[in-house]
Amino acid sequence: MSQLGAFNVQYWHLAVIALVAYVVRLYRQYHRLKDFKGPRGTGFSSLWMITAVKRQKTNLAYASVNERFGPVSRIGPNDLITSSPELLWRMNGVRSNYTKGAWYLGSRIQPGRDNVFSGIDEEHHTKRRAQLASGYSGKDNPGLEGDIDTQIQNWIHLIKTKYITTPKSFRPMDLARKAQYFTLDVITQVAFGEAFGDLVNDEDMYKYIESTEEMLEIIILAAAVPVLNYMFTIQWLGNLVFPSDKDGTGIGKLIGIAKELVGKRFGTKPFYKQDMIESFKRHGLTQDELVSESLIQVLAGSDTSATTIRATMLYLISHPRVYRKLQAEIDAAVKGGKASSPVIKASEAVELPYLQAVIKEGMRIWPAVTGLLTKVVPPEGDTVVIDGKQMYLPGGTNIGYCAWGIHHNKDVFGDDAHIFRPERWLEAGEENLARMMKTAELIWGWGKYQCLGKSVATMELNKIFFELLRNFDFCLVDPTNPWKSANVGLWMQSELWVEVTERSAT
Repeated sequence: MSQLGAFNVQYWHLAVIALVAYVVRLYRQYHRLKDFKGPRGTGFSSLWMITAVKRQKTNLAYASVNERFGPVSRIGPNDLITSSPELLWRMNGVRSNYTKGAWYLGSRIQPGRDNVFSGIDEEHHTKRRAQLASGYSGKDNPGLEGDIDTQIQNWIHLIKTKYITTPKSFRPMDLARKAQYFTLDVITQVAFGEAFGDLVNDEDMYKYIESTEEMLEIIILAAAVPVLNYMFTIQWLGNLVFPSDKDGTGIGKLIGIAKELVGKRFGTKPFYKQDMIESFKRHGLTQDELVSESLIQVLAGSDTSATTIRATMLYLISHPRVYRKLQAEIDAAVKGGKASSPVIKASEAVELPYLQAVIKEGMRIWPAVTGLLTKVVPPEGDTVVIDGKQMYLPGGTNIGYCAWGIHHNKDVFGDDAHIFRPERWLEAGEENLARMMKTAELIWGWGKYQCLGKSVATMELNKIFFELLRNFDFCLVDPTNPWKSANVGLWMQSELWVEVTERSAT
């Protein structure tokens, strides 16, 4: 046999061996989670997860899997998804041995640099949360409520000067965009000490919203597909893909602003202000770490709060009974002297039961985060009981969060869980209410992974609905086509066109 012929034989032997090894690997991959059913092909590839994101209805795609195949179902070769609150509480508990999965790596905004959300090292995550806790809680930031009030007043002023419809003048407002202008100005004020100025300028400053929406699908795909996750951990490759602080617009511009403003807090004559940045600095964060944490504050904080404002306002406008009931509570509070300041105090807003019910219901029926937030089963595996059925979860398995399934769960929220009905929070018995409340808390994460920005977001929501409905009346311009809304794990929403009329002073 010639040398060439021998080489060809060896080549085909190697090819056959490689193919057999690949098939064996696929079979083992499939077999380890064979007890969990899911859409066709999920045992062998990540194609289903990629398709779910590309179709931009991931909330419904994930929910349909759990509805069809059960509360713990398969969506990938090593990936499960759950709509069981009990399993989520177990995975996220403070003493849980479950860890963050590679899904979180997709949340890096700068290549090679983790923030509190993207980091998957549990020890580092715990330490970083401790460093950030005081700043986020408001303990080290006495100006937090005043900063939020300023941006609420800016939004009220913008509406009164540009978007009031009268019998002689029709001036529609895109509530979707203005809601994000508001949340961006709040969070940039909190994160950097200076607001973007979207509300004052009535503009998407630096085209941040536009560029974020362009990148969001890529970010979520990187989170869903492990190969992409780890590719982006290579710094030189990440530099080719990620925005640069030299960019004049978008996320790159945001990085540049963060570096500039954080940089002022260091050097020979550092600028001092008692705020969140100073709290983080005092608790040991370096200049680069402060930049990374400020960036994730803006990206995560503005999008999620804006989604809740948009969706809750849409549901309110679409349910006149609820709208008028909330507005009556607001008017009564004003007449009773509970909201004598230009913007209601957070301590006053929490005492209004129907307002609190509306906020809870808005967040429940339209959860702002529907990404997988994957956790990893500890190496030794775990045996759990779900809906009375015992099941074994193999070690190293990724388990994702089915937000839509959990927060529309009829066993928890009643047979009308798909309906916007704030009264459920006021009518439930003590035991049912406790379970509803505990389940709804999963919107904020749970235990060692609870959202650090919860106190900031809660204060925003407590105030903004009160002030919008105190000052104005809203109706949809086109009820047959109320908005554009797409979901890839976070929401992309626009063109929520409303007609705004000014209310007389109460």
